[in-house]
Amino acid sequence: MSIIRVNIFTDVISKEGVRSVIQTLTVRIVGDVHVRPGQRFKDEMNKSDRFIAVTNAVIYNARGEEIFQSEFMTINLDHVVWLSPVDEQPDSDSR
Repeated sequence: MSIIRVNIFTDVISKEGVRSVIQTLTVRIVGDVHVRPGQRFKDEMNKSDRFIAVTNAVIYNARGEEIFQSEFMTINLDHVVWLSPVDEQPDSDSR
């Protein structure tokens, strides 16, 4: 009996990290949300996948205190109250 090995390749999708603030009911997350170059931030949020990948995340409690850091996390969009790119925030303190 012989074993046949098949290499399966998937397309590599280039994405750019956009520093963002994500508010849930209980915490605020500041991290990099990844979007395709030239695509609107809104389009990435409206795709059929219910989770978004966030890298370099810092999680803050309701008092603005840092409670956790993660190099990678996924967030269920059903739990997001609002999100915005940091460069669209009114001041530079994104907490």
